[in-house]
Amino acid sequence: MQALQLFGDRDLRLGEVDPPSAPGPGEVQIRVRAVGLNFIDVWGFRGMAFAKRKMPLTVGAEASGEIVCVGEGVTDLREGDRVVMYGAQTCGRCKACREGRDNLCEDVSGVMGFHIDGFARERVTMQARLVVKVPDGVSFTDAACAPIAFGTVQHMLFDNAKLEPGESILVHAGGSGIGTAAIKMAKAIGCTVFTTVGDDRKGEMAKALGADHVINYRNERFEGEVRRLTKRKGVDVVFEHVGPDTWNGSLLCLKRGGRLVTCGSTSGVSTTMNLMQLFQQQYRITGSFGCSMANIRQSLAKMADGITPVVDTVLPLGDFSQGLERLESRKVFGKILVAID
Repeated sequence: MQALQLFGDRDLRLGEVDPPSAPGPGEVQIRVRAVGLNFIDVWGFRGMAFAKRKMPLTVGAEASGEIVCVGEGVTDLREGDRVVMYGAQTCGRCKACREGRDNLCEDVSGVMGFHIDGFARERVTMQARLVVKVPDGVSFTDAACAPIAFGTVQHMLFDNAKLEPGESILVHAGGSGIGTAAIKMAKAIGCTVFTTVGDDRKGEMAKALGADHVINYRNERFEGEVRRLTKRKGVDVVFEHVGPDTWNGSLLCLKRGGRLVTCGSTSGVSTTMNLMQLFQQQYRITGSFGCSMANIRQSLAKMADGITPVVDTVLPLGDFSQGLERLESRKVFGKILVAID
């Protein structure tokens, strides 16, 4: 079967590999239909963590597909079911996994497509417990955004930041895959949404999604604009995933007792901060990684209710590297997906 494999730094090749083995007890085999691209794919493409993984490595951390075969003991899934797959190989034994909080697994084998073989291939055999059915009416391309992008946002906003109807939120990088999802989810519960973008075109598109206040960070200091627009009160929540470039400005945007939730650091991995500001303003800062199985189901339910992903581009499997380059260039608005025919 065809698979897209990484052989080294920025060296992606589409070629033939052996098909997966038939599903064993508790497993299913899935025909992959769509793969969502994320920044973890870009990091892998750049050559991060090569010492921790075996090359060549099949890429792709987020995907949807349909079941073609089920193994012994699988009763809640059947051939023909449309599904999404969890983006990591977790142990299934630890307390977190038993509770469905696989993003806190104590013995995870790795992230699909980054540490271990991922989904950019025609078929994959998975543990059935890591597979979630897709509701009727949700397309393969939309569903492929649930396991990482939508699931991550669901976990950040509602499990960690505890975002409530009517609150105010600053969403960084409003044109990104998770940024667009955060805008739509926050607006769906009546929040006032502030967002940052890198150009005016993205600003207009973010407004069309429902953002109330759009700030072009290339022209204005976002923290100054947020404080001006809120009459120096600040926002209830900051949705952070940029890192050092925005970190301290993000803290200045928070009202007293505000909550910052972060899932990424695309501008670097370390920063400094004012600890007196942290405790005097009683900020609550939460790190967030991935999502639970419940978050994936919640994300798919939202898609079925009309809160669908913003799709920038859909590419064939052979153009995966072009999609990564587009994502890396930050010209994207929404999600880039790869369709596998």
